[in-house]
Amino acid sequence: MGFELNGTTYETDEDGYLINIGGWNEDVAHHLAEEEEIPELTEKHWQIINFLRGYYEEYQIAPMIKILIKAIMKDMDLSKRDASKMLYELYPAGPAKQACKIAGLPKPTGCV
Repeated sequence: MGFELNGTTYETDEDGYLINIGGWNEDVAHHLAEEEEIPELTEKHWQIINFLRGYYEEYQIAPMIKILIKAIMKDMDLSKRDASKMLYELYPAGPAKQACKIAGLPKPTGCV
């Protein structure tokens, strides 16, 4: 499975997650976002993507949703409820699952 973009072929698993996370770039993120029916990646989308990629780089695992919510609360000075609401507005199919896919990370553990 996979897709071609700008002359490069990207392999994906059966759920559309990149096999080689090192091949990820912003063009790939935009392509994956379109596939996920997110027509535009806003600055807030990129904040989440960059947080996920940084966390993965440090710990070699995607953060649990509660860690993601805490980071958003701190970075954007939001309440827990508002941070959670914003994440689901940005990534309606599930922030962990959908945001990790767009960020080029493996499917988070615990996501079906």
